[in-house]
Amino acid sequence: MIGAVRTWLTSITAVTLLLSVVQLLVPEGTMRKVASFTGGLLLLAALLQPILKADITQLHLSLSEYSEAIEDCAEELETAGKEELAGIIAEQTAAYIWDKADALGLEIDVQVKTEPGEDGTPLPVSVELEGPQSLELAEWMARELGIPAERQVWHEGKN
Repeated sequence: MIGAVRTWLTSITAVTLLLSVVQLLVPEGTMRKVASFTGGLLLLAALLQPILKADITQLHLSLSEYSEAIEDCAEELETAGKEELAGIIAEQTAAYIWDKADALGLEIDVQVKTEPGEDGTPLPVSVELEGPQSLELAEWMARELGIPAERQVWHEGKN
């Protein structure tokens, strides 16, 4: 690659030096204008040499590969977004339960598990609580959050 660039720059330098010498030797007038025009064409050809020599048949653009890569990236972003949303929903639900427990005078630790709903949105499906069991809090979670008693795990005495 560097050898090709070196050859290209050498050819441009050689053409430029040759044109300078020709400009000095050609007398002023129409002949100089013709020599300048011809020299300009030669310099342009030297500049465009890499493009003119390029083998376009070897140029291969695989749009399907790029399309697949873009789809893969989009899926990864969507998955990461759903995981982030699930974490936020779990945290907010746990905070909501903790606030209700605090209002009932209970000291508990809460961990909420989420799963995707019908539309893919994460929903709280189960809860694990550490602290004294409260029937009132259990009924509230079933009624307000849709987490029935069979998906509420209480660990008493660990708090």
